[in-house]
Amino acid sequence: MIKNTVKELLISGQILQEVVLKGWVRTFRSNRFIALNDGSTIHNIQCVIDFENTSEETLKRITTGAAVCVKGTLLESQGKGQSLELQVLEIEILGDSNPDEYPIQPKKHSFEFLRENAHLRIRTNTFSAVMRVRSKLSFAVHKYFQDNGFNYVNTPIVTGSDAEGAGEMFRVTSFEDNKAPVTEDGKIDYTKDFFGKETNLTVSGQLEAEAYAMALGKVYTFGPTFRAENSNTTRHLAEFWMIEPEVAFMDLDGNMDLAEDFIKSVLTYVLEHCKDDLAFLDERFVQEEKAKPQLQRSEMSLLEKLKFVADNNFKRVSYTEAIDILRNSKPNKKKKFQYPINAWGADLQSEHERFLVEKHFKCPVILFDYPADIKAFYMRLNEDGKTVRAMDVLFPGIGEMVGGAQREERYDVLIAKMKAMHIDEKELWWYLDLRKFGTAVHSGFGLGFERLVQFTTGMGNIRDVIPFPRTPQNADF
Repeated sequence: MIKNTVKELLISGQILQEVVLKGWVRTFRSNRFIALNDGSTIHNIQCVIDFENTSEETLKRITTGAAVCVKGTLLESQGKGQSLELQVLEIEILGDSNPDEYPIQPKKHSFEFLRENAHLRIRTNTFSAVMRVRSKLSFAVHKYFQDNGFNYVNTPIVTGSDAEGAGEMFRVTSFEDNKAPVTEDGKIDYTKDFFGKETNLTVSGQLEAEAYAMALGKVYTFGPTFRAENSNTTRHLAEFWMIEPEVAFMDLDGNMDLAEDFIKSVLTYVLEHCKDDLAFLDERFVQEEKAKPQLQRSEMSLLEKLKFVADNNFKRVSYTEAIDILRNSKPNKKKKFQYPINAWGADLQSEHERFLVEKHFKCPVILFDYPADIKAFYMRLNEDGKTVRAMDVLFPGIGEMVGGAQREERYDVLIAKMKAMHIDEKELWWYLDLRKFGTAVHSGFGLGFERLVQFTTGMGNIRDVIPFPRTPQNADF
């Protein structure tokens, strides 16, 4: 007999077939009914054993978390809650699970508790659903770019440059503790380090992706990035994955078109291919929202939010227009915003972004042409001399999802901006070369993959959408 999966059996609906299933016991009741799950689907399959012909020793070993192999016949279920069940002819215990020690019991656990048991939390319905959706989203990302002529580029994880200019990076060194050589002025001598210079874990693959876009035309990166930001919010991780396309000969309008089409495509894909998991997560989301105070509840269910983004045209609004809207809004006038909007030039917060999306425009929003002073050095300066060709895509319930820009392709302007922001030209000599040899208009954006997974699954904390979260004071597992 060929080993089957629970998903295959439930989809086929074919009864009276001899099957072999391997999986983990979710529950075992009345010494007869096993709820078996093998990770292929959110659904369990009920396995009915003949306890009179099963040894007492075997019955005692069928516990929550145990790995088992069952052989039997698939039949129409006589009970409620399932259409099919497996009449077990033979059962083998593959791996025992001590019920006194196994932490994932058939009851509701707090997410804090489950984070402390991240190696086992995937065995719960919520986390198995989240991670299957994450997997499908990852595939959808690659599928979109491959179908649209992009080349996948693996950019360095170890880098000598700070793409964001924020300085919050993890240092990479081969020096032993307290044994780093120093220069005459007492500073660490990185010329004697492994790479011969100071190096860090990357915060972005964008700069390297630009180099490849200027030869391959359309490229994208999808890999791990790191930020040493001491933040314990529900929206930040120290290690996360970034999606970063870069396209030559594309301006900001084309960049906005690409971001909108990309987001709609990947969300449409998971809506089609993750129906059972999303239905479960939608029900969980609705119940979670009911427990919140009335003013904090989402006006839409999870599935409604996903379809809201996938089906609606994104509204494009300049930063200047957005500031006028926010400044004259009721929440701002009544001092309901935690960060009041008083003047042009303010750096927008999540509360402002969500107001624009959820209350004012009631659709996804792309803001563009931000003040140069609050954006990165590589963004193209507009003719007004005070704004840059930047864009942010804003989502309901989360705020900023995508950040991007038309890149500054003019050598002299880029040099001037780097000097004004005290960025070392010698460190980025190769990046400047791109502006000297065949420069051209080009654009791209960055999308934090975990933030996309968080939005898609309705999870409230970003630590619950990555297998093993890395955050301040936490690098377990």
